[in-house]
Amino acid sequence: MKAAFYKEKGQFSIGESDLINPGPGEVRLNVAYCGVCGTDIHIFHGVMDKRINPPQIVGHEASAVVAELGEGVDNVEVGDNVAVRPLKFGKPHPFDKGNPHVGKNLKFIGIDSAGAFQKSWTVPAYTLHKLPAQLSLKYGAFIEPLAVACHDVKIGRVKAGENCLVMGGGPIGTLIAFVLREKGANVFISEINESRLQMLADLGFTTINPAMEKLTEKISALTGEAMIDCVFEVSGSAAAVSAMTEVVNVKARIVMVAIHGGEKRPVDLFKFFWSEIELLGARLYQEDDYEEAIRIAASGIIPFDTLITKIDSLENIQSIFEIIDENPDGMKYLIDCQD
Repeated sequence: MKAAFYKEKGQFSIGESDLINPGPGEVRLNVAYCGVCGTDIHIFHGVMDKRINPPQIVGHEASAVVAELGEGVDNVEVGDNVAVRPLKFGKPHPFDKGNPHVGKNLKFIGIDSAGAFQKSWTVPAYTLHKLPAQLSLKYGAFIEPLAVACHDVKIGRVKAGENCLVMGGGPIGTLIAFVLREKGANVFISEINESRLQMLADLGFTTINPAMEKLTEKISALTGEAMIDCVFEVSGSAAAVSAMTEVVNVKARIVMVAIHGGEKRPVDLFKFFWSEIELLGARLYQEDDYEEAIRIAASGIIPFDTLITKIDSLENIQSIFEIIDENPDGMKYLIDCQD
C-alpha cells in the first residue's frame, strides 16, 4: 500500500507500507484525506527525530472510510466515514487524575506510531468518530484541528456576549474564532500576516494588526473600555505573551494554546494578582470535543473551502511541505491519500 515516509530532516520518500489486518478491537481504514499540522512541520524540520524514530509514516488529521473490522468491534461498520482521534492512552497513572488525554503514558498516533500519510491505516476502534452523511471526507479532515479549537474554548469557559481575543490567525486560531462565534462571543483576531488578515476580514471577523496598531488601545476602543474577557494565545510569539495581560479585564481568562517549547517568556505576574486573572493550559482534546467538532462542522457555518489552500496527492508530499515552508500566507493543506 502506498505511503509517505519521513526519512530525515527536510526529506520524505514514497514507498510501500504493509496492509495490517486488524486485530481484536482494531479497524483498518482506507485513509481519504490527511491535513498537514504544525507538528508535522516540526517533524519535517528534524526537531522530533528522537521521538518518531525515522523512517516513519506520520500524519494525524485524518478522515477515512472503514475497510475492515477486527474481532469485537461494534462502534463502526464497514463503509462508514470516520474521523480519527489519534490518542493511545496507555496504562492509567495516579498523576493523571483521570485525564488520560494529558496523561503520563499518552502516546500520539502519527507521532509515536505510524500515522495517516498512507492509503491503509489500522487503528484502535475507540479512536473513531462517525461522520454524518452530509459532511464530505474532505471536510472531515478538519475534525481533528477543530476538536482542538473546541477543547480550547471549553477550557476558556466562554459565554455568549463575552469579548474574546484570538492572538494568531493561523489554522487553529481561525477555527477557534469560528467556535467562539458559534458560542455567541464577540470575536477579535490579532494577526500580523496581511493575507490572513484580509481573509479573516472577508469572513466577517474584526481584525487587528499589532504591528500597525497599538493592540491595547484598539481593543479598548472596540470594546468601549470593557476590554477582553478571554484571550486565546495561539501565535507562540513573545510579543503576544507580553500583550496578553495588557488587554484583559478583571477575572479574565487567558488560554495558552501555543506550544512555546523550551523558550522562557517574561510574564507580568502582577497583573494576575491585581485583577485575579486566570492562566489556563489547553492541550489536545477529549471525546466530547470531537463530537462537538463534528456537530459544528456539519452545521455548515465554517467555509472549509476558503480555508483549504491546496489539496495534493501522497506522491507530491515533499513539495507540499516545501511549499508550506515557503508560503507563510497559506492556511490548510490536505493530502489526498487515495489519489
